[in-house]
This record gives sequence, structure tokens and C-alpha cells, in this order.
Amino acid sequence: MSDKDALPSWDDARISKEFQKKLRKSIQRSPRHRQIQARKRAGFEVQLDRHEAKFVIPPPMVAEIREFIRPFCQPDPHGSGDPPEYIVTTLQLDSPQLSLHHAKSNEALNRFKLRVRTYGDPPGSSPVFMEIKRKIRGTIVKSRTRIPFDCWSEELVRSTKVMVDFKSSQEETAFLEFKRLVREIDARPFILIRYVRESYFSRLDRYARVSFDRKLTYQPTDSWDSWGEGGRWMSIDTPQTQNKGYRFSGVVLELKTLSDTPQWMIDLVMNFSLARTGHCKYSNAVWQESLFRGNTAMPAYAQELLSS
Repeated sequence: MSDKDALPSWDDARISKEFQKKLRKSIQRSPRHRQIQARKRAGFEVQLDRHEAKFVIPPPMVAEIREFIRPFCQPDPHGSGDPPEYIVTTLQLDSPQLSLHHAKSNEALNRFKLRVRTYGDPPGSSPVFMEIKRKIRGTIVKSRTRIPFDCWSEELVRSTKVMVDFKSSQEETAFLEFKRLVREIDARPFILIRYVRESYFSRLDRYARVSFDRKLTYQPTDSWDSWGEGGRWMSIDTPQTQNKGYRFSGVVLELKTLSDTPQWMIDLVMNFSLARTGHCKYSNAVWQESLFRGNTAMPAYAQELLSS
């Protein structure tokens, strides 16, 4: 993000130069602006603020929404088939006390996730993405670095050496930040998440995305690089949708946008009377596994959700 993006523009004919100076100084003193400048000085890639909204919908609604967004969106080029889909496999890391899961469960205002993601059916040709997904109040800030599939290992994360050549300093910085957080909380693998995603990008807006996630599954793991091979994948979507009165597996609709949400996306939510719901795939998998293991620490609402 450039300084021009970080600060608003003014109409000189309407606002005096003195007022402009006062307003600019006020913005430069703001915590948000200081955070942007500090991250830029440290070499971090500063991203535009993102916002996400999730909805659980019945499968028949997918075709209707797909038709509604057709004038505004185009298929994700990474998908294949009709509709365009691809497999997402995510390795979720957490501390031994599951502190990242509990931060989500307790709705901490500032929290993050550590995840390692690949696309397609691993092992494959797709690279591995090491991601830090932060939620700062209602805003999503994500950084990630790409590495070749064969380079991913526990040693890569635990070692003090950088054993990968990166395309940019931003990717290397994101890599080092990921390693720092892993060491700081003693993060390790806990659960693999796998699902099928159908994705679309806006034709008109700087950033607006619509995705449908189906066939949500999980697998407990302590392996850094097995990617679920030889293990049993268990469904995590059916209990939630049944709790909403559906007699079938639901689909997770996700809308991603910048702070200036496009009108067509607002119309989409209103036209289909969509009700926003929290849906963290990782925490849902942890709660379901807790139900099987009889973990009494699981929240009451999660017990009701998963036992319905």
C-alpha cells in the first residue's frame, strides 16, 4: 500500500490548506497509520484491509447465487470443470494448549491462525503456502509465502536457517514471521482440513470474491508432511447444517471484500435473505473431535451444535 492509499485525498477548492494539515497530522498520529508505516519500514508487505462474511446455505441455493453473480464475477482460473472447483488441504498448527483455537472460541478481538495450505490432491505439483491469518477486530490481514511442495518439512520451520530461495523480500519476511510465531507458541500440527472450493472473482471491483466450500472433512494428525495419506477423513459439515434444520449437508458461502463493499454483494445478501454465521473450519473440527473424546472443555453451544 502506498502513502497515497494510506491517506485520503482532498479537494483543495473545498478544504483549506490549514485544515488539510491538521487532518493529515491527526491521521498520522492514529494507531492504524503508525502500524502501516512501521510494517513498511520493517519490510512487511502492507495489504489493504479485508473483510469476510460466511453463510451456511442449502445446496440448491448455490445454482441460484451462481446465476445472480454471473454479470459481476468470473470463475477462478485455478478451478477446473463445470462448475470450476479445486481441492484445498490445510494443515492447522496450534500450541500444545490449543491457544489459537481458544482465541477463536473466546472471540478475542485480536487473534491469528497458523496454517499450511496446498491445492489439488497432494502430493502434487501445487506449491505449499505458509500463512498467517490475523483478525484485528473486524478486519482480516493475511500474509503468506510460497515454497515448493518438496521443500515443506518440520526442519524447514524449526531450523534457524533459511533453506528456500524466495521471489521477493516480502515473501522472505512472511516466512521468517511464520517461523517466529511457531517458535513463540511452540506450534505443532493438530488437524488437517480438506474441502472442495468453487471460487469466483469480481470483474468490476479492486477486490471482491465469492466462494462455495463443500465436502468439508478433517483428520487429526501430528505429522508435518503426511497430508492425510492413509488416514480417515471425517465429515464436519453435516452436523452443523442439520442443526439449522437441513436434512442434507450444507455449503459454506464466503464473501470477501475490502471496506468498500460493492453494491451487488449487498444486493446478494438481501436478495437471498442470508444470515451471517461464524464458521471456523479448524475450531469446528476441534469441537467435533472433542465430542468423540469426551472433552468437557468444549463450549455448550458447540456440544448442542455437534450433537443435534
